[in-house]
Amino acid sequence: MVNAADENWEALVGLLPADWIEQAKACGAVQRLRGFQSVSDLLRTLLMHVGRGYSLQETAVRAKQAGLGEVSDVAILKRLRAAERWWQVLCETLLRERGVIMRGGPLGRRVRILDGTLVKEPGRTGSQYRLHYSLQVPTMLCDHFALTAVQGSGTGETLTRFPVRAKDLLLADRAFCNPVGLQAVVAQQADVILRLNTGTTPLKSAKGNAFSLSEKLKQVHTIGQIKQWSVVVTTESGAVAGRLCVLRKSEEATRRAVRKIRRKAQQGGPEPKPETLQYAQYVLVFTTVAEEELSASEVLEWYRLRWQVELVFKRLKSLVQLGHLPKHDEHSSRAWLYGKLLIALLSEKLIRVGRSISPWGYLLPQTETPQPLARV
Repeated sequence: MVNAADENWEALVGLLPADWIEQAKACGAVQRLRGFQSVSDLLRTLLMHVGRGYSLQETAVRAKQAGLGEVSDVAILKRLRAAERWWQVLCETLLRERGVIMRGGPLGRRVRILDGTLVKEPGRTGSQYRLHYSLQVPTMLCDHFALTAVQGSGTGETLTRFPVRAKDLLLADRAFCNPVGLQAVVAQQADVILRLNTGTTPLKSAKGNAFSLSEKLKQVHTIGQIKQWSVVVTTESGAVAGRLCVLRKSEEATRRAVRKIRRKAQQGGPEPKPETLQYAQYVLVFTTVAEEELSASEVLEWYRLRWQVELVFKRLKSLVQLGHLPKHDEHSSRAWLYGKLLIALLSEKLIRVGRSISPWGYLLPQTETPQPLARV
């Protein structure tokens, strides 16, 4: 008889790309199965460590008890390091299935999505870290991965934390939008597309005059309307020239944004200012990319891509709250990150399949030849 855990695992495996075993071999994650009976048992053991937050030692014990394999904690760590590229490829495939069209950037550009989140390891005294990472588009290659403390100088989300080279195009949320970070990126001859942080990034007109954002936004009164203005961000060492690209949201999107703002106030936050409620009607994106290279609509489209990936990251962020993050080397840490992202994508696909694809909540196994209908 198949137990519930095995049945659930088979349903989960059914959500993976059809060539997931072949990819494991092609990416070097599996050369020999030493200690495991199958690639499925190997994957199940690794995801037990990444997804359930077990330590390497506890994972080894549980894998033996479950009959998945007899391996040491050191062996599991080595397997985790080897799985980095394999899991990266699976994440790319699942993102494409989700409808996130990952395309190459503008000519000569290395497009990178930057993000950060908190990680707390299990236990009452579990260590807490801030995880900073950068993923390239379209490969989803993690090109930077850093851990810092959660308190103290230099531990917050900032563009200055990431190594940048000329022609990079950085996509990030409003937490990264501040004059110091912008100046650092521009100094490296790179560019940004960022959600505007109206609190930390005051704008001026291209001529250096006052820029009344509230008044300007009154010109964008139709849902879906796009408008842009040339603006300047003043920094301690000069100024950063760019464009403010604006899109008017739908009524439903505006209502959701306003509800979120008011909920924070009800939970003890400050009473929202009138302009804050006004800004909730718009998507405000700041970029240093020249209009000749990307139009306002293209800038917003690139930000939309970042937001689509961010929806997956939101699930990832809820998953990374628990887990023994490998800190032995960058390979194991990046593999852990891809494992978390893989679990997030599989969770999302499971919800999607259960709601809209089949009444029984999982995909049927694929067969090489159609099965005939039973006669009654």
